[in-house]
Amino acid sequence: MLSKKQARAFFLGGTLITFLIFIGLTVFSLSKSQDQTNRENITEQVVRGKKLWESNNCMGCHTLLGEGGYYAPELTKVIDRRGKGYIKAVLMTPIPWEPNGRKMVAYGFSKEEAEDLIAFFDWIGNIDLNGFETIVSPLAKDKIDN
Repeated sequence: MLSKKQARAFFLGGTLITFLIFIGLTVFSLSKSQDQTNRENITEQVVRGKKLWESNNCMGCHTLLGEGGYYAPELTKVIDRRGKGYIKAVLMTPIPWEPNGRKMVAYGFSKEEAEDLIAFFDWIGNIDLNGFETIVSPLAKDKIDN
């Protein structure tokens, strides 16, 4: 059994060691060698695409990096799966599109806007996911394959 003084020393020592480990791991995680964000490839076109993504509330239906709505397909690696031409056609169509019975709004983006969104998707698709595939819910899994 520990005395009160020993218990206090054990608690404070354990707390200090845990705090130092936490600080060390934080510094390591934020170091330049661990940067997986792909931020050096952010261009004005990527920024414009991100703004279009946000202003049109695309995340209300779609997911990026596993975050967003599960109504429509996950778009993190959409360029790899579908190709730029297909994505551009979908973004520029003036007719509402209904793949698998799910209605996609016809935004009718201009050529420049579609290219901005494609640049954003391309940038997102090149983020280092540390060997992991994007997390996708079972409900959205079938939409990715179609």
